Amino acid sequence: MFWRSVVVKVWFTIILLVSFVLFTLTMLLLQFFENSHVKEAERNLHGTASKIAHIIEDTKDEKIGISVLRELADDSSVIIVKGQTLYEYTPDESAQKSAVASLVKSDKTLKQVIDKRKAIQKKVYVDSNGTKGNQPLYVVGVPFAAENDQRGAVYLYQSLAQIEEPAKYTTRFIWLAAGIAIVLTTIFAFFLSTRITAPLRKMRLAAFEVAKGNFDTKVPILTYDEIGELAIAFNKMGRQLKFNIDALNQEKEQLASILSSMADGVMTLNREGVLLITNPPAERFLQSWYYEQGKTKDNDEMRELPSKILSLFKHVVTVEREQIAEITIQGRTWAILMSPLYNQTTIRGAVAVLRDISEERKLDKLRKDFIANVSHELRTPIAMLQGYSEAIVDDIAGSEEEQKEIAQIIYEESLRMGRLVNELLDLARMEAGHVQLEKDYVHIKEFADRVVRKFQGLAKDKEITLSLEMNVERQNEFYMDPDRIEQVLTNLIDNAIRHTKEAGSVTLCVEEYHDGLLVKVSDTGDGIPEEDLPFVFERFYKADKARTRGKSGTGLGLAIAKNIVEAHGGSINVHSKLGEGTSFSLVLPQKTALQD
Repeated sequence: MFWRSVVVKVWFTIILLVSFVLFTLTMLLLQFFENSHVKEAERNLHGTASKIAHIIEDTKDEKIGISVLRELADDSSVIIVKGQTLYEYTPDESAQKSAVASLVKSDKTLKQVIDKRKAIQKKVYVDSNGTKGNQPLYVVGVPFAAENDQRGAVYLYQSLAQIEEPAKYTTRFIWLAAGIAIVLTTIFAFFLSTRITAPLRKMRLAAFEVAKGNFDTKVPILTYDEIGELAIAFNKMGRQLKFNIDALNQEKEQLASILSSMADGVMTLNREGVLLITNPPAERFLQSWYYEQGKTKDNDEMRELPSKILSLFKHVVTVEREQIAEITIQGRTWAILMSPLYNQTTIRGAVAVLRDISEERKLDKLRKDFIANVSHELRTPIAMLQGYSEAIVDDIAGSEEEQKEIAQIIYEESLRMGRLVNELLDLARMEAGHVQLEKDYVHIKEFADRVVRKFQGLAKDKEITLSLEMNVERQNEFYMDPDRIEQVLTNLIDNAIRHTKEAGSVTLCVEEYHDGLLVKVSDTGDGIPEEDLPFVFERFYKADKARTRGKSGTGLGLAIAKNIVEAHGGSINVHSKLGEGTSFSLVLPQKTALQD
């Protein structure tokens, strides 16, 4: 992470750039000063040699010339060749003088100074033993003409180490200056890179805060250059991003509220048929399907869809039009309306609206069953009325007794049709909420005794024991409609007696239940099959031959009883085992006249 920092990158870039420039400049300066010192030494030696040559030419006194020579030679060594005479002077008594003198006599180049009267400059190498070796000397030779036109030459030589000594000092100075410059550059580069990148580091931290969702983070504006403008743009971007995110969240919450409050299920699928969005009704639909398929709720299977929905989705994507289908899961029927979703001109998925139409289908079935049941119930008495009326018209009944019997049958069937029509009208009024209850305070025990006494004769004829059990201690009176409740109990006790065999028993039990009453009518009769229990309170329950327990009655009594109890704010339930008996229980809550 350290090497990836912008500070380090800028820092090292400046150091490398300055180091490269300083290194190049140092090399050039070193080369320049080295050459400069050598050339300066060459000019000095050549000038000194020329002066000495002029002095020798112009001075006849050899002693004076030698003394002047020593003053001019300074630190250089001098060899004067005049004819066959060789004079040598050195500031120190080094063994190199004999070697240079030998070179002057033997070296062809050095001899050219005398022979060709040509000045030369040459680097020679001698040894400390006075022979040729590896110690460099710089030799300058200048010719002169002595008296009697005698040829000669002045040779000045000096060790290159002495010549290069100033250059070494200059080199050390340059390297020291370069080192100081690099150190200062390093400090300056670090300071500069830190100062330049400080706003960028703050922007980096701010960007991380924005990435975490803290859109109120702002970058301080320290300068008004490009970095300052970048900070202004970053702050503006943060404000705009916060505004957009808030708007999106608001729209998302609004959409989520709409979807969650919808009674219909909504599912959104992408182009590949993958489920993206669902609302609670759609989740309940899927859970029913998973339960039916025997699958558990995990992340993979939660994305699966019924094959019928997938087929409908493929058809919608293919034809690019909305499609409607129905699917039945766990006994409930769902209508599915699926429409394509467009991304400008291409389809990017589909949205499906699921509506539970089980109640509609149930109502359609009830309507059809109601028409069929009413037709069935009316067909028999109408047929009997028609048949016996024809018998009277055709004088088939010869005697007066036969005529009375036929008239009696016609009368009974007409009463049966009247009861059926009246009960249908009562049931329709109750289901429409138009039932009128005439409530009053009723003495419970007297009321129950009256109902039981009414059926004692019928029970005795069938050799059935009819009994009353009272368990009411706190209240003797109850607020209700006595005629309607008596109608309910009459229907329940009559059914119990009719479907109980001889030597059986029917019991009416009244007891306190919280603030109300619990009334049970139990028998030891045939019982009701388990699969028929959910349908006992439907209209014309007995009309279905698979559930018929007797031929008398209209099959509307239990439906009317349920509506009467519910009109009192109570509930009615049934429990039965085939061959063991049936128990109807109704709960009536206690209400005062003021509350009603």
